[in-house]
Amino acid sequence: MRPLRPALPLARMMLLLGAAAAVLATACSAHGPAAAPARTSHALKAIFGPLKMPDGASAFPVYHRLGVQVLELPLGWDKVATRRPTDPTNPADAAYAWPAELEEAIAQGKRYGIALALVVEGIPAWANGGHSSSWAPLNAMDYADFAAAASRRYANVREWMILSEVNSTRNFNPLPAGSKAGPERYARLLDDAYGALKAVSAANVVIGGMTYSAGVIGTQDFVNWMRLPDGRAPRMDYYGHNPYSVRFPRLHGRQFSRLVCDIDDLDTLERQLRGVYGPTGRVPRLWLSEFGIGNSANPSFDYYVSRAVQARWVTAAYGVADSLRYVAALGWYELLDEPSGSSGRLTEGLMTAQGAPKPAFYAYAAAP
Repeated sequence: MRPLRPALPLARMMLLLGAAAAVLATACSAHGPAAAPARTSHALKAIFGPLKMPDGASAFPVYHRLGVQVLELPLGWDKVATRRPTDPTNPADAAYAWPAELEEAIAQGKRYGIALALVVEGIPAWANGGHSSSWAPLNAMDYADFAAAASRRYANVREWMILSEVNSTRNFNPLPAGSKAGPERYARLLDDAYGALKAVSAANVVIGGMTYSAGVIGTQDFVNWMRLPDGRAPRMDYYGHNPYSVRFPRLHGRQFSRLVCDIDDLDTLERQLRGVYGPTGRVPRLWLSEFGIGNSANPSFDYYVSRAVQARWVTAAYGVADSLRYVAALGWYELLDEPSGSSGRLTEGLMTAQGAPKPAFYAYAAAP
């Protein structure tokens, strides 16, 4: 089980940032992380990764050794419900085929003190008019009903992410560039899901937004355009964002480009959320679902560093996250590199594809 890959190759992001960004990234990597400010809060250490190691053993002892507090996993609506359920909020409906491995993951997580956070993604064709799984449902309540059923099925799961990287046409449609239509459609879906999940349990934490550094619609515009028909911003507990970057993790105090919102722009994103949600008195903290840097070029991430520098990125990223009271969690993507020969092989793992620790493994384990 794994979420969809990030939406844009970093080559595209670098074009958006300009050539200066690549120079800055190299320079920052050479100098290493800046001294972290005094800690004011503790951001949860999260990670995406498999449930089994390459040798077939449970991955949870490894997560425990790393100090992982939250394991992030996808839950595919299109895979669980290949046909329309008769009683959609009832997890026992005959149309639902819940993944057995997720039950085991919850049990393992409880044993090792690791919480699970689920990304509810993948829209079934019966819900979106026969389109691909990235296409929004025709009725937002269909998604909300499934989220409610999932929450009843997995009562121990508290964190729920509403889709993934929705400012990219790779993950969310329809999403016409320069238009408010996509963000407005997502806003209705998010708000309905919020109501449904909170109706099941007030303890559920709903993570909305779920944007990516450089999508078809920039994060700044997406936040501003996420509006309900009455003009209100949709309800959420945390704002989810995947702040991938070619710049070494450190706050710069200003946004490098309006089109990009990376890990160095977290202060800018937080100020914007305060502007939108401040009048409501409920400004969502940031849930940084995915972040990583690889060791080799590939179609998804063509910017990469050495293994030693990757470890310094880990230390710096968690230092930044933990120094900011408005960051609730930072998730590394992911535990293992993809095997050699796999299509678009990703190498952001803390371990090799065979399960050998890289320097980044020890940096993650030492992170606050």
